[in-house]
Amino acid sequence: MTFKDRVALITGAASGIGLATARHLAAEGAARLVLTDADAGALARVELDCTLDLVPGDVRDEALWEELAPRIAGIDHAVINAGVAGAGVIAELAFAEWRRILSVNLDGAFLTMRAAMQAMLGRGGSIVAVASAAGLKAEPGVCAYGASKAALIQLVRVAAKEGAADRIRVNAIAPGGVETPVWDAVPMFADRAREIGRDAAFAELAAMATPLGRYAGADEIAAQIAFLLSDAAATITGSVLTSDGGYTL
Repeated sequence: MTFKDRVALITGAASGIGLATARHLAAEGAARLVLTDADAGALARVELDCTLDLVPGDVRDEALWEELAPRIAGIDHAVINAGVAGAGVIAELAFAEWRRILSVNLDGAFLTMRAAMQAMLGRGGSIVAVASAAGLKAEPGVCAYGASKAALIQLVRVAAKEGAADRIRVNAIAPGGVETPVWDAVPMFADRAREIGRDAAFAELAAMATPLGRYAGADEIAAQIAFLLSDAAATITGSVLTSDGGYTL
């Protein structure tokens, strides 16, 4: 796969899967990457071997997308990655927490999708949204996160149908456990990491929940995203690549 001379937009690009994907595309020859993240400090520290357009901002804010519109005109690829996690059972979850998660994971994804598709109309391109195995398999305690990712998967499918006439491919990847900073916001994981260490907490979780007995690294998910973006996946659209070590089986 090569991304020589290509231009891509990546949200949530300052860490985890977003940063790993940016590194992967830069290594494969991308000419320019438009990167955005709510963490302005972390975003400013990103350095890659290609032209970077670093734009801090909140993906839920329409003003961000007005600012980005001229910068993403003519993009070839987009990765919808910005997201937040959270936990809580339905009977106890505060509505404010529900809205916090849905507003980033779904509202922000919609605004990103809309902007990316507008930039690709009439010329084609490829988009990958980072969903989650939580959007495919029901588990207690993740109602808002799971609902947001299930809705994102349906948004991808609708976008794939709508974009096909303009040669815009839209796919999703649904990782299971991935060793990224998003876990630090999950109280259960954070508590266990304090008790036994972060690496041991990841290993313990993976052994309990994943048939393959391991979580993915961000670089592995980035390589799979790159495949879906690339010309090697030219006939794939509206699909969900489940990369979960067997968790949803």
